[in-house]
Parts: sequence; C-alpha cells; structure tokens
Amino acid sequence: MKITDIEAFAVNIPLVPFEDGGIAPYVTNHNSLTDMDRVLVRVDTDEGISGWGEVRVFLTPAATVSIIEDGIRPLVVGQSPFELEALRRQVFVEYANADMFFAPVEVACWDIVGQSLDKPVYELLGGWTAPSQTNTRHREHQGDYSNEDDYGNDHEIEVAYCLGILSPEQSRQRAAEVLNEGYSVLKTKAGRDWTEDVARIEAMHDEVDGELSFRLDPNQGWTIDQAIRVGSKLADAGIYLQYMEQPIRVDAHDSLAGLKRQTRQPIGPNEDTYIPHNLRRLVAAGAIDVAVLDLTPAGGITGLRQEAAIAADAGIPAVHHCAFDLGIRTAAILHAVHGIPGFSLPPDSVYYGWEDDVIADPFDVADGTLRVPQDSGLGIEIDRDRIEEYRIA
Repeated sequence: MKITDIEAFAVNIPLVPFEDGGIAPYVTNHNSLTDMDRVLVRVDTDEGISGWGEVRVFLTPAATVSIIEDGIRPLVVGQSPFELEALRRQVFVEYANADMFFAPVEVACWDIVGQSLDKPVYELLGGWTAPSQTNTRHREHQGDYSNEDDYGNDHEIEVAYCLGILSPEQSRQRAAEVLNEGYSVLKTKAGRDWTEDVARIEAMHDEVDGELSFRLDPNQGWTIDQAIRVGSKLADAGIYLQYMEQPIRVDAHDSLAGLKRQTRQPIGPNEDTYIPHNLRRLVAAGAIDVAVLDLTPAGGITGLRQEAAIAADAGIPAVHHCAFDLGIRTAAILHAVHGIPGFSLPPDSVYYGWEDDVIADPFDVADGTLRVPQDSGLGIEIDRDRIEEYRIA
C-alpha cells in the first residue's frame, strides 16, 4: 500500500455561548475565542483506503494548508502508511520543526492502518488492557480490571472539563453544573490577574464543597513569585490542585524546579514539553510532577508514545492536552490515551463546547466521559457536507 495524495481543508466552527451552557467567549491570558479555525487532513492510498487527521491553525489557515499540501505531501507521497517510524524520521525541514504539520498526516496513517487490518487504533498501540485510563470513581462501578471480560466491555475515558477565565461568580455557577453533569476534574485558564485566579478557584472549591479536583493553567502567565503566592494561598485555604499547568515561561527549568520545591502544588509543564528533548531535561532538573503532553507537537501518536514512555520511566503520570479538538483529533486522543500505557489522568476536553462537528456521528459526553470508538482505524465517519458548510474559502 502506498500514499497517493494528501489534501487539507480549513474550517471555522463556532462555540456555544456561556449563557447557553457553552464556554464562549473562552478567555485566556492572551486571547478570547468565540469560534475556532481547524485544519482537517485526508490521506489517500492506492488501495482506496483514506485516513483523516486534524490540527490547529498555525499563523493562518492558508499558511497551514500550504505547508501540509506543498511541504509535507511531497515528502510522504509514494511511501507506505505502515512505515510510520520511517516516515516520521524522514520528514525533516532544515531550521524548522515540521512535527506539528506532519502530526495530522501521521494520525491519518494510523487510521489507514487500522482500517486495513480491521482493528481500532487503540488495539494497535498495545496498552489498552491497563487499568489507568479511568479514575477510581469510575473503576468502582466498572469491575475488576484483572478480569479481561469485565474490562472488555469498558472503553469510556473520563475527561476534564475546561473553562476560560470568568468572574468568580460565573465560575462558581459553572462548577456546580460541571459536578452535576458527572465530571470530577475542572481545568480553568488563568494568568491575567493572579489574585483573581485564586479567588475563582476558592469560589469553585467552596461551591462544590471540595468534590471537584482543579487544574489551573495560566499559559506561562505568571512570574515565579506570583506562582509561589498562588500555590501558597490555595494550600493555606486547604485547596490542593491536581496540578498547575505551565505556570511560568518555557525553558526556565531551574526556576520551575525552584517553584516545585517551594509549593505544595504539583507542577505540570505543557508548552515546555513541545520543545524537542525538553521532557528529558525537565525530568533531569526535577522540574516536573505531571507531564502534560500533546500529540501534535510530538509529531503524532508515535511520538506521543515515546514521550509517555519517558514520563513512565521517570515515575511521572501523563495527561493529554486539549487544543479545541473536533471529532477527528478527539478520536485520535481517545485511542492514544486508551492504548498507550502511562496516561493515568483524564485528558482535557472542550468537545461539549462546539456548536457542530465534521464527523457524521458526533461524540456524546455522558457522565463526564467520552467513549473510545470501536470501529476500525479511528472509528469515525467524516461528513463532507459539514466540511463544505464550515470551510474557509
């Protein structure tokens, strides 16, 4: 089997407004979103099997599409989609990191391989019988994982609810709703005002009487002294985060290690893990408690598996990051965290926040979980009419 063509499609899909139960505007320390651009990638083969991948927009939709079609396509057309390691290693662009643009192509190749073998991707990854993909709350009613028959009926992945920067009162309101909907983890953006960040966590924690775990993500928005104050104030209030995600700027590993020593809150670098070899450096520096990984900067599922192994070897739990994923990348993430050992914390998701999707049978978030598709490959069917409806000219 050979790859014959690659085509990329840029789409823009709106988010559900907050007052209608959604998350828009989704406010971070650097932007505010009411819709989101995504690029969908189809990889064709000479045996009539096509696979799909998805990636966020870099620079502009047109630029992202051009790099994939004009830059990545010539490097992989004529190659076998089964030879994923060879493909990944030969996609080299001098003075640039091509991994993020190759990632949706790599995911599409996994989709093709799974369809060809009539197996879902998670089975090809080899780790799906591990008990780590759901937390204790769900394991209690899902049976003993030592019994393969019990586990074979369970393919639900708990996800963390993600929320932008809101007022303490709005955050309080949504926290109660999130708990009522069956979630056990809520992640909120931060970084514009560290005192407000503390106030929002305290308000949510008070509203749910400590029944939710929280992640706090300032996207590098704090200085180290602010991060120390946030961690200390929350600990003084009896609030212990699941982790603080990338609290300070990237490549400041000594400072991050110092922060880790001075706070009782776990540290979860994210953007730092996007930089090649940084995960090993973070481990060596003692600057990481949780590895917040993402398959796109990793170059796809194969690279993600290698990063998860690094974290596992260091005894560090891994969790998958969310980048406003439609159904294609959501499916890829579900297969990855279900099939790769080491992902012991619920992946982030904003899937509930979309007004629409490009897959024919959108996912249903039930009791704070998403079900891993069971059909071959990624297990999803693309709705081409919806792609055309939302396509960016």
